[in-house]
Amino acid sequence: MVVLGIDAHKRNHTAVAADERGRELGTHTTGTTSSDHLRLLAWARRFGEHRLWAVEDCRQLSRRLEADLLAAGERIVRVPPKLMANCRKAARTYGKSDPIDALAVARAALREPDLPTAQLDGPSRELRLLVDYREDLVTERTRIINRMRWHLHELDPGLDPPARSLTHSRQVAVVEDFLRDSDGIVARLARRLLARCQALTDEIRELEKEITGRIETLAPNLLKIPGCGTLTAAKILGETADVTRFRSEAAFARHNGTAPLPVWSGNRARHRLSRTGNRQLNTALHRIAVTQAHYHPDARAYLQRRQNAGNTTTEAIRALKRHLSDVVYRALRRDARESHSNVITLATAA
Repeated sequence: MVVLGIDAHKRNHTAVAADERGRELGTHTTGTTSSDHLRLLAWARRFGEHRLWAVEDCRQLSRRLEADLLAAGERIVRVPPKLMANCRKAARTYGKSDPIDALAVARAALREPDLPTAQLDGPSRELRLLVDYREDLVTERTRIINRMRWHLHELDPGLDPPARSLTHSRQVAVVEDFLRDSDGIVARLARRLLARCQALTDEIRELEKEITGRIETLAPNLLKIPGCGTLTAAKILGETADVTRFRSEAAFARHNGTAPLPVWSGNRARHRLSRTGNRQLNTALHRIAVTQAHYHPDARAYLQRRQNAGNTTTEAIRALKRHLSDVVYRALRRDARESHSNVITLATAA
């Protein structure tokens, strides 16, 4: 078995071939186009047919490379940058370069047997792109509203629209009527900002409709979880990418940062809060937990039991998030199985 470690960059990729003991067999640097990737594959074939590609997990740089290699029938695993850095520090060589990093990626893949495998992007990535774009628009709209509020305050300190009201047509009509009778550069700029805010609101609502339609098809079981709305479900599905890459509920909990970290030695077992993992997933789980803590009877009873056992409110919420991580994982697995069954059914019918 030969492992080919890849250190990916925007304009070039460096590959290093290593044998099963981690000894370097060859180095090759290529460009980032599909034709460059074909030449890289031709270079790799000199090491035999039993090969494994190990790519540093930075998909914004390696997405095209992975797609070309997968289309050619190659096997690819993704190596987290942390593992690559640890292997580089443990090596006998000093310094940092693209070949050194690529060799460290290959050695990390040899050392770790259960790395996630790469696969072609599916509906979850499209959903994530939509969710990320909507969040960018919301951020831009918030910035515009804040600037417009200062203009309104300068024109009339008594005109102070309630928080989060400038996305509603009734309050927008009030501001429009006020600005229509106002003159000067400040009023003109405020009118332009208000028009931009309305345009962004319309686009955000269109995106929300599209996201809702997609998530209802892709994750119906996830939506059944109390407190999990369409946007939260879309965030979870987009950030998870493919739930089948996690071998267990515990692995998923470690990925989203809800699994506590062991920090003890000797006879006293102790754990602390994990601040690692995917923070977007962690935030989505926190949103569900807080919602259930207010409205869901089972969650409220669970929190009460934890507090009666000596937990603080914060510690009880953390425990609820760990429990919800398992619930979300099982829902995602059911959705994945049902989606796979539907694909097989359609293929059989065709």
